[in-house]
Amino acid sequence: MSEQQRQSERHVVIVGAGMAGVQTAVALRERGFAGPVTVIGAEPHQPYDRPPLSKAVLLGKAEGSAFDIDFEALGIGLRLGREVTGVRPADHELDTAEGPVAYDVLVLATGAEPIRLPGTEGVPGVHILRTLDDAARLRPVLAAQHDIVVVGAGWIGAEFATAAREAGCAVTVVEAAGRPLAGALPAEVAAPMAGWYADSGAVLRTHARVEHVEPGAVVLADGTRLPAGAVVVGIGARPATAWLTGSGIALGAHGEVVADDHLRASVPDVYGVGDCASFPSGRYGERLLVHHWDNALQGPRTIAANIIGEDPAAYDPVPYFWSEQFGRFVQYAGHHTPTDELVWRGDPTGMAWSVCWLRSGALVAVLAVGRPRDLAQGRKLIESGTRLDPTLTADPSVPLKKAAL
Repeated sequence: MSEQQRQSERHVVIVGAGMAGVQTAVALRERGFAGPVTVIGAEPHQPYDRPPLSKAVLLGKAEGSAFDIDFEALGIGLRLGREVTGVRPADHELDTAEGPVAYDVLVLATGAEPIRLPGTEGVPGVHILRTLDDAARLRPVLAAQHDIVVVGAGWIGAEFATAAREAGCAVTVVEAAGRPLAGALPAEVAAPMAGWYADSGAVLRTHARVEHVEPGAVVLADGTRLPAGAVVVGIGARPATAWLTGSGIALGAHGEVVADDHLRASVPDVYGVGDCASFPSGRYGERLLVHHWDNALQGPRTIAANIIGEDPAAYDPVPYFWSEQFGRFVQYAGHHTPTDELVWRGDPTGMAWSVCWLRSGALVAVLAVGRPRDLAQGRKLIESGTRLDPTLTADPSVPLKKAAL
């Protein structure tokens, strides 16, 4: 058998039927891989996109968000509603409730799972928003216009609060930190965003720790009792990799698959992609764990190229994400640290403004609120490592690309 024949007959098994897993399967076919490809998903639903869950699906404007992909025509096998419980890399086998599944190449694309609020297991009326089923359970809650308490003022908390206000619900958001998006943005950048909640008619309570949740109420550490027809928890997510414990596949500090700059895991014939894997960024000089849609779209191309024997460039994207909240379109590209120089573009009390982060004069990150051109130009400037004039950068009337030195 020739090497080419051997390569084409390898069975690629992808664990995870979200964006990263599905796009890996599609990328393999687009690049001419002719061997068997199987996608295993824990949920019974046709593979679907997640961003619409907190918007159109939640508000009943769409029934679902299934990917518009003809898996059968592409020769991609789907095994849905199947839980994978373990992997034995030495045997090239997965363990599932229905029995072992052999693979030649394994792609780990299991995504992330929500962090649950301790003590809320089994308490009625407590929700998370991660899956299509979660959205289906929350739709009637919004339709009934219950009083809702959202725990966590991060990206998902803000998006859910936006949808709940649009549905006519009374919304209180409680956040343990002193500001929204405390884990993502510095205080001076997040501070203007606190006012967005009040502008939309939602109540934001910061420095508010949840003591416990009981049916119909959230009790805070200071004794405040907040009535709650429903509680939605959005306090973050962690890589869905508990099933890899003991497999010999190296996991990082956050439980993520530790991948190299070609998204290869620590054992042969295994890759990690999307929310469940970190990768070393030469651009930023550190390992990145990116829990965003664009990473799940980009990474599969690198993996597919590796599997078919191409020699792709190292995977080192400029991270990108967006969020729609309280009537604003928020976009972020890049990666910043507290030591980077922060430059404002525009008035943060207005509807449109941006923030740039410079490192040794070069643009490394940009946050754009209602300024999509800043984001588009900034992303290209980050990719090229371009140095900017700080004075011109701070002038919102000057196109960002014109600030290049």
